[in-house]
Amino acid sequence: MERTRCCSERALERHTCEGRSRKYRRRRSRSKLSLISSVLRQDGHGYHSDSIVCTISGWKHPIELSNDDKPPESRRLAGIVLKNSLDAKDTARKEQLIQHWVAIDASLKSQIKDMLLHTLGSIVHEARHTSSQVIAKIASIEIPRKEWPQLIGCLLANMTQSEKPAPLKQATLETLGYVCEEISPRDLEQDQVNAVLTAVVQGMTLADHASEVRLTATRALYNALDFAETNFENEMERNYIMTVICEAAVSKETEIRQAAFECLVSISSMYYDVLEPYMQTLFNLTANAVKVDEEPVALQAVEFWSSICDEEIEIQEEYESIENDGASSQCARFIEKALPSLVPMLLETLLKQEDDQDQDDGIWNLSMAGGTCLGLVAKTVGDVIVPIVMPFVEANIVKPDWRSREAATYAFGSILDGPSIEKLSSFVTTGLEFLLNAMKDENSHVRDTTAWTLGRIFEMLHSPAGEFSVVTHANLARVVAVLLEGIKDVPHVAEKVCGAIFHLVQGYEEVGASSSVLSPYLVEIIGSLILAAERSDANTSRLRASAYETLNEVVRCANISEVSHIISQLHTAIMGKLAHTMELQIASLDDREKQGDLQALLCGVLHVIIQKLSASDDTKPIILQSADQMMVLFLKVFACRSSTVHEEAMLAIGALAYAVGADFSKYMPEFYKYLEMGLQNFEEYQVCAISVGVVGDICRALDDKVLPYCDGIMTHLLKDLSNSMLHRSVKPPIFSCFGDIALAINGQFEKYLSFAMPMLQGASEHCARLDTNDEEMIDYCNQLRRGIFDAYSGILQGFKNSKAELMMPHAGHLLQFIEAVSKDKAREEGVTKAAVAVMGDLADTLGSGLKILFNDRTFHMDFLGECFESDDDQLKETATWTQRNPFHLHQLPCISLHSTSLTLPHPHFILSVVSLRKTTISPSSSSRPPSLLDARAEPISLPFIVLPGHPCARPPSPLHLPSPIPSALLEPIAYLCLHRNPLSSLSRCPPT
Repeated sequence: MERTRCCSERALERHTCEGRSRKYRRRRSRSKLSLISSVLRQDGHGYHSDSIVCTISGWKHPIELSNDDKPPESRRLAGIVLKNSLDAKDTARKEQLIQHWVAIDASLKSQIKDMLLHTLGSIVHEARHTSSQVIAKIASIEIPRKEWPQLIGCLLANMTQSEKPAPLKQATLETLGYVCEEISPRDLEQDQVNAVLTAVVQGMTLADHASEVRLTATRALYNALDFAETNFENEMERNYIMTVICEAAVSKETEIRQAAFECLVSISSMYYDVLEPYMQTLFNLTANAVKVDEEPVALQAVEFWSSICDEEIEIQEEYESIENDGASSQCARFIEKALPSLVPMLLETLLKQEDDQDQDDGIWNLSMAGGTCLGLVAKTVGDVIVPIVMPFVEANIVKPDWRSREAATYAFGSILDGPSIEKLSSFVTTGLEFLLNAMKDENSHVRDTTAWTLGRIFEMLHSPAGEFSVVTHANLARVVAVLLEGIKDVPHVAEKVCGAIFHLVQGYEEVGASSSVLSPYLVEIIGSLILAAERSDANTSRLRASAYETLNEVVRCANISEVSHIISQLHTAIMGKLAHTMELQIASLDDREKQGDLQALLCGVLHVIIQKLSASDDTKPIILQSADQMMVLFLKVFACRSSTVHEEAMLAIGALAYAVGADFSKYMPEFYKYLEMGLQNFEEYQVCAISVGVVGDICRALDDKVLPYCDGIMTHLLKDLSNSMLHRSVKPPIFSCFGDIALAINGQFEKYLSFAMPMLQGASEHCARLDTNDEEMIDYCNQLRRGIFDAYSGILQGFKNSKAELMMPHAGHLLQFIEAVSKDKAREEGVTKAAVAVMGDLADTLGSGLKILFNDRTFHMDFLGECFESDDDQLKETATWTQRNPFHLHQLPCISLHSTSLTLPHPHFILSVVSLRKTTISPSSSSRPPSLLDARAEPISLPFIVLPGHPCARPPSPLHLPSPIPSALLEPIAYLCLHRNPLSSLSRCPPT
């Protein structure tokens, strides 16, 4: 079960250009200590975190940690090194450490674990705390393997024996919390779960334990809630747990109250379905916390309602996606029921701003939390929130107190996503001029929130191609003038103005007219954005990045036929700025970082300009003429060691290769060494992934001219796939790249086939082993499948005209993979498209040689039928192309034709027929709709037309017709289109 997101993640939303409320989930880890990667020295002892022998076999660190005579810091560091010898952030490294631990002698491991459990009773807090973490790491390895069955019992014994000291109980509860965080609910038996929950909940009771123990127990419960599903299904147990948490929520200790509300936030997400009996109590608790409690507690109280919104939005979206009319019965509508009291409570939080809240992107306070929650409420309930919020807006927007004006503006901006256009249009139309005037407010916080609100309006309610747009020809000049003046404001305001311009421009992207109304303002907008990016104070916020990101959007949405000269001038100016960065004086690491950031932004602009100008035959020569100069600049940029710069430069080079085409080969001798560096950059895997993508761009540009570099490229790609240290996200693009290379060099790919195919088959088998309960794994599986299908598709097409027979030994495995994917309902539509396309490529390449592989398979019929039912026209088009390939036609089961109706295995198959042939018609035994069944149909003959040389040229499957046959059907038929419904048309041609 996923966790609700933490407050700090919501803090980012108001500080981005788009500012959308998104659903974030999180799993909170407490007291996560940083990894120690270097040699640690304390009192002359050397600790090597990367040395398993030193850490475990050498006994030094377990002994050091458990020895009460050693200094606390020495013991803490020893525990950290021991913990890092069991766990790592990198998946491959973590697996290596696990295998090292598993391979250690059982008696040695037992002694280490005994020392760690003994250390839980140490008088030194640091030693107890670190030992808890190490025990949890060992538990994460051994409990899933059923290798430490006595751990839970040993820990529970510490809690049930009254004579045990409080520090030991506290350390035990902390350990239980960490263990629950590290393992899966599937790893414990239900009686163990019951015992853990009992110990934790009892540890929270006021009468029996000190505040430190109760705090630790409450935090442990947070991690144990994942295990409590069965307990929450039992009303008595659920009531007891909820009662204890609610009592903790009013504890006199702030930290305990905060931890209790964190539990409630988690419960709101995990056990939403059973919350109904407790909602009135929970509202009272949260309302009181928001009004009078300290901010850390109040933030969690608001987060509770944000989490409820997240759940109800998700329920609504899920049921809308499957068009389920019963969606309302699945949603308890807690937000709608609480609306009259909840919204006023949230509006009051908007007035609790901090004086410097707009200066720091990372700040998160009650006002921001309340505004974010208000936005989620609006998205949950829609129109009904507007009449509740607007009186607050109208009452406060004109008050002399800046806090009131800012809160009113924030409230208005927060409710724009959710209510209908019809409900909002009159308020927005009336309020736009007021907001434009508010951009001159004397208070920068008000101007900041006003600019943010304008951005939200342009994002949600500015659609010139749609039914409503707040920006019209009449007010566009006024809007642009205010924004261009606002971009000169203090950095945090100017940044929000950039966001407003971004969405204003984006709204005109889909107008579809031959002329853009923004074209007359383009020079001024571009100039203002460049000046904003070059401001000396642009580095004090995200202003520079926001300005360039907005400039990219301006270029992308521009009408190139009208403003090509402007974009061409911008192209020259950006190249000049990039060249100037090479001459900057670098006196420190900070200077180097700033240079790299600026170069990355400029390369990003050039990337967009290259794409824009090369998309038109009229402007493409601009790119071709400057290609040499740009490549020189990009190659110089690679001298910078910043991974961000390398990413942007690689992307720009990929776009340039696509634009230049075969002439890009002249750059390859110099560029190839940097491409190799990117392909070998395992540590900065984003660079590696983008380099892989650029290989695809180059293959499409050069075709067989890329052949001299293919040996090296394929070697690096195969090494990447074999490298356990490389991030898994890079591997799907590598498989896609195989297809790009094969398409470029056609039959020359034969030399790589013996290396590529085992990789593809191994990856397809790996997909079947991935955890389908893990959403991240499901996403990765879909990406991997697409990469595999892309590879097969490219290889099949590459071999089609020369060496198709080379793929015959691999066709069976590919069909098995396609069949497995077709049966997986969790696949994305992109995977479906790729699978269907590969099936067509397979038939197209191997032709009749594939027939034998389909003798025992029928999955393709249902799979294609599913595709024809899709609303995606591209998917249906791909399925139609695949279905027309010859190997499907001779596989069609018996077709029954009854009077003017047709019964088919699937209603969308198209049967193409050209030349005359005769066949016998016999009674049908296939399944048919009862209404079409005619049991008395007699066998007769019918002129039947087939393609010469087609599989149907031999006597096809019999057609079954009732007698008498309509005379029209006895004429030669050119195309017989078989539809879902009764036969609607028969296109005929004269007899040949």
